[in-house]
Amino acid sequence: YFFLANFSFTDLCLSSTTVPRMLVNIQVHSKTITYAGCLSQIHFFLWFIGLDVFLLAVMAYDRLVAICYPLHYTLIMSPRCSFLLVGMALLLAQSYSLTHTILLAQLSFCSDNIIPHFFCELLPLLKLSCSNTYANQCVLTYWGGALTILIPLLIIISYVCIVAAIVKVPSASGKWKAFSTCGSHLAAACLFYVSAIGVYFVPSTADSTSKNRMAAVMYAVVTPMLNPLIYSLRN
Repeated sequence: YFFLANFSFTDLCLSSTTVPRMLVNIQVHSKTITYAGCLSQIHFFLWFIGLDVFLLAVMAYDRLVAICYPLHYTLIMSPRCSFLLVGMALLLAQSYSLTHTILLAQLSFCSDNIIPHFFCELLPLLKLSCSNTYANQCVLTYWGGALTILIPLLIIISYVCIVAAIVKVPSASGKWKAFSTCGSHLAAACLFYVSAIGVYFVPSTADSTSKNRMAAVMYAVVTPMLNPLIYSLRN
């Protein structure tokens, strides 16, 4: 529940970076945002998105220890270890967000500066820039590979070990009990990554701007809204 509390708080913060501003814009019929406000919004959005991803990996490790090493769980996942894992996730997510924000602040914007989005997102801003964005694209590729390939791979490896351990349980009730402890996390991880794969990697006839907006709605609104429901079902 320590990791779940951090995960839920991160989802709340993630929604708070975009949705309130969007609702205010709709209410007052204003579609403008200051440059500083745009940088702040993208910084916190990327921070909480990254934190979501790293916490999913930490929670997968937590489930791995609970299922595969139940007698040593309290020794391995001590309060000190739990705080260190969450602290490491915070630092990595902050590094991810801060790197993009600093590089973005170095760019010049000399066009009409119309963002085809309901909030400041990284890719549309890079397309608007009239500066050389090669460094931004390289960092985006490296961090993107870590968040969308390395972290899911670690989660998959964890669940392969978990399934191998569950198969060895002799009773059906024991298998169900073991699986129920990680079912909610698996559902949340699948929701997060399936939405990304479905929007970004599956060919579509829709234009890329519409796909980017749909992806943002999935990450910023739908996924944080469904995660508490997923975890509440088990409780």
